[in-house]
Amino acid sequence: MPRLTFVSPDGNETTVEASTGDSVMQAALAGNVDGIVAECGGAMMCATCHVYVADDWAPKTGTPSDGERAMLDFAASEVKPTSRLSCQIAITDELDGLTVHLPDAQI
Repeated sequence: MPRLTFVSPDGNETTVEASTGDSVMQAALAGNVDGIVAECGGAMMCATCHVYVADDWAPKTGTPSDGERAMLDFAASEVKPTSRLSCQIAITDELDGLTVHLPDAQI
């Protein structure tokens, strides 16, 4: 099982095991990670699962679709070059060790 690390704004890290095929958002919710609200449940209808992918992992998570980029405009925190909606990042074995940083606010 791939392992993902979520880094909170204060630097605390939470590592969870994830199932291949799930989204990063689903792994966060299953692992009780604070900082992922996921109001829409992964339907890409909100921006409350916003994360910053660690720079070295960004190329491995793919690029956001036009719809994801548009939804990021509604994020409560600053949108950065590595911003993604965690509901749109599918977990693969190649993402074992993925690190994402949580923004200061989701709402």
